Amino acid sequence: MTGMDGTGSVTSRALRVLEAFSADTPVLRLTDISRHTGLPLTTAHRLVAELTEWGALERESGGGYRIGLRLWEIASLAPRGLGLREPALPSLSDLAHVTRENVQLAVREGLEVVYVERLAGRGAVPVLTRVGGRFAPAPTGVGRVLLAYAPPEVQEQALAQPLVRCTEETLCDPDRLRQALAEVRHAGVAICEGQVTLDSVSVAAPVYGPSGEVVAAVSVVVRLGSVQPYALVPLVQVAARSISRVLGGEGGPVRGRAPAFPNGTGTRR
Repeated sequence: MTGMDGTGSVTSRALRVLEAFSADTPVLRLTDISRHTGLPLTTAHRLVAELTEWGALERESGGGYRIGLRLWEIASLAPRGLGLREPALPSLSDLAHVTRENVQLAVREGLEVVYVERLAGRGAVPVLTRVGGRFAPAPTGVGRVLLAYAPPEVQEQALAQPLVRCTEETLCDPDRLRQALAEVRHAGVAICEGQVTLDSVSVAAPVYGPSGEVVAAVSVVVRLGSVQPYALVPLVQVAARSISRVLGGEGGPVRGRAPAFPNGTGTRR
């Protein structure tokens, strides 16, 4: 259904308003919303008023708008969001307490990774992720795990896209990434060095659901050179298995070994 102004249905226009907000632009004025969405100012004004009345948006004293708590309330019902976070949080907290490093929980949505939880250790290496944020799967530890256990057609779709190069070390060759994904499936863990930032290492393991499918991935991200990544493998796998059991999954065997080459490249860096 097309709206009177020819810019799509009422629902699609309302969603465009909500999509205008991001981590970089959490507060927008009405003119900003109109510009971001391409909607006429009068249309944007009407939609913003309706969304504010419902609680999807909140107006600040300075005249700007931000996402409202009503959306957070609705989003908390998503089983792969906060519904997954709550049963996983005790194991994630234990892992964060033991390592004092960044601990992350993520799921795959389409060809992207969505971060469900992140616990930051004091003094831990800075990371580019945030709760609710999305990232390309190939460079990240959790993304490698989720991609490795995804259906083959999903893997090929992901590898057929232009691959994101975050650093000079980022693997962007599809054939080498296929090898890396095979290593993850064989070892049950992913180790990514310098793939997202040059000073970080991610160690990730799969979380299994009740049907035996991989539903999420958990990782620890540490500063390169601060600890041997292989020492973190059992800790991450135990946390992943613990979450799997809470979810009703078996979690697979703890193999006690990591991929032969951290970047899946065939050479140590």
